[in-house]
Amino acid sequence: MTIALTHVAGRVGDHNDLAMHATPLLAEVLSQRLGVAPEVLGESEPALAVNWDEELAAATPLLQRLAARYEELFVKQETPVTVLSRCAPALATLPVVARHRPDAVVIWFDAHADLNTPENTATGYLGGLALSGPLGLWESGFGAGLAMQNAILVGTRDLDEPEQRLVDDGLIRLVPVAGGMAEELRLAVAGLPVYVHLDCDVLEPRTVPTDYLVPGGMTLDQLRACAEVLAESEVVGIEIGELEIGEDAADTAPSRMLASALEPLLRAA
Repeated sequence: MTIALTHVAGRVGDHNDLAMHATPLLAEVLSQRLGVAPEVLGESEPALAVNWDEELAAATPLLQRLAARYEELFVKQETPVTVLSRCAPALATLPVVARHRPDAVVIWFDAHADLNTPENTATGYLGGLALSGPLGLWESGFGAGLAMQNAILVGTRDLDEPEQRLVDDGLIRLVPVAGGMAEELRLAVAGLPVYVHLDCDVLEPRTVPTDYLVPGGMTLDQLRACAEVLAESEVVGIEIGELEIGEDAADTAPSRMLASALEPLLRAA
């Protein structure tokens, strides 16, 4: 399989500019590690910080390009590795993954479940609807097709009441942050192919710069242990978002730390 690196440089539901400014750094680090030049989609624009419907309308042209890119890659049997600013592009990527690889499990590393819908969102944040759209809980305009049993939350610890009910009712599996979480993840995946989504706020706050600081997060060692477990399966794609720039806007150390923790997955892709 050939790896295809994509850098989504444009605005995709961002409520500040810090993650857009971090994506070139992460894309460059991954490009050097993988030996693959990135395909760049869009360009950085000032964040809108408006309600989900306005954000989605503004992001739709770029998300359509991303969905088309994924369609092309899966037809060519190439493995996408994608750098995002925020989680919202999963609205476009995951339906394509589900259509081409219905056997794959989506591993959702995120402090948040992103399972809200337009009807129950308390914040109006587009990223909070990013996984629920592909699961068919609302109509995003980009399709659905991801089965509930093929989504596993990992490290998620800040859930709204409707999201918690999905977990409590056994509709969505959750692997919590714990000493043995890599082994629990191995059991949950059960050898199936995996598509990995990483929101950097799944990590303990200030491990790398992120927008949300949710205590009780994963360490980089735990992330690497999980990556090693997932690398035992066929890796059909990876997407990474929610990394922001820190005080030094040119500092690549956070990107290099992430790439190192994800090295087993990058080798397996």
